[in-house]
Amino acid sequence: MPYTRKDLDAARIQSWEDFYFYSRWMFLQRKGFTWLRARHHKIICDALNRVFNGQTKRLIINMPPRYSKTELAVVNWMSWCLGKVPDAEFIHTSYSAQLATNNAWQTRELVQHEAYRDIFPGTVIRTDSSAKAEWRTTVGGIVYAAGSGGTITGYGAGKHRDGFGGAIIIDDPHKADEARSDVMRENVIDWFQNTLESRKNSPDTPIILIMQRLHERDLAGWLLEGNNGEEWEHICLPAIQKDGTALWPEKHPIEKLREMEKAAPYVFSGQYMQSPSPAEGGIFKPDQIPVVDAIPAVEIKWCRGWDLASTIDGDYTAGGKLGRLPDGRYIIADMARMRVGPDERDAAMVNIASQDGRKVKISIPQDPGQAGKTQVLYLTRALSGYNVKSSPETGDKVTRAEPFAAQVNVGNVIMLRGDWNNALLNEMRIFPNGANDDQIDSLSRAFSEIMVTRKSFFG
Repeated sequence: MPYTRKDLDAARIQSWEDFYFYSRWMFLQRKGFTWLRARHHKIICDALNRVFNGQTKRLIINMPPRYSKTELAVVNWMSWCLGKVPDAEFIHTSYSAQLATNNAWQTRELVQHEAYRDIFPGTVIRTDSSAKAEWRTTVGGIVYAAGSGGTITGYGAGKHRDGFGGAIIIDDPHKADEARSDVMRENVIDWFQNTLESRKNSPDTPIILIMQRLHERDLAGWLLEGNNGEEWEHICLPAIQKDGTALWPEKHPIEKLREMEKAAPYVFSGQYMQSPSPAEGGIFKPDQIPVVDAIPAVEIKWCRGWDLASTIDGDYTAGGKLGRLPDGRYIIADMARMRVGPDERDAAMVNIASQDGRKVKISIPQDPGQAGKTQVLYLTRALSGYNVKSSPETGDKVTRAEPFAAQVNVGNVIMLRGDWNNALLNEMRIFPNGANDDQIDSLSRAFSEIMVTRKSFFG
């Protein structure tokens, strides 16, 4: 039915005052049908209202993909803020410069919509401002878009004044298929620290991060641990709520969510549950590992695989001792784990080899390049008299771990009771999304060596 002038005036006033109403009203005006609302939409809008009102300066929203996060927190919110504060200055980033640019352009088109001009007649885009990644209002407002890692020289966000003056809005800074890479994640964090944070025109310029969780050490995880020295309001919206109901049942009924969880547990845990560490394990199901109080009194063919850390303040050096039983099962008998310098590490490896005895094969990784060859040569000499094998790593860590994980998951691996058990089980539980994977790498190497040399070495 057509709206009366009175209806339109009421909608205009309410859109000006209420961001949640504005989002629903503009959706109806642009699309011609009612927005399929969900309870999390209002939660997001309320949080963004707190940012606009100055109650929140740092906001993290974690929620599943395709749940309206970009439309609400980027396109709608920037346009609404520019309507109320036409000279506001925004910087918007995403993992892809093209996505950020498209979001900026959608915001521009929204500001030019007839229904928007009816609500905010004072917000006008400059006629000479046609670039998709950068456009301005006639009174000095700006929207600038860039990809994570991109250049932002010459641009700032916010105003030196009381009241709202703009914000930095980060939408999915990590690309999902790159989140496993320590290097790629650290690149995003370094860029945030060294480039993006410095673009605030005022210490009070708000920063909003909205993203799906991909790893314990993604940007959201890093910030929530307090690593930039600031306190962040955190809105966490898992697809399955604490009461077991679906966050947005019209989009994903609980039955569908359970199917998705079963099909890809560790992906679902991060991207949909916002907890990149599934309680029951992702690649590994550590609850399938029986713990025994003694090594079976049978002939066991052993290998200790090593994963070598290059520093003392990040990863661990780990050496897992794995054995194959005559019945085809495997036993994890020991795990050495240390954060020490190269000299102390090498001495420890020699001591552990002495404790293991000469019947335990040793497998060490060879890093690419001459330095890796030199390291392997040195370690092989230091371990003279022991059966040492070296080889380069091939494939990513998940691919390397999957054959051993398959044995774990069918209950074909047992473990000797020890004070190292919990650290290993916890690493398995959150792999590959955890902060460390050194123990799993060492066992994957030992398992691979056992399988490759099963006939020639074990007889």
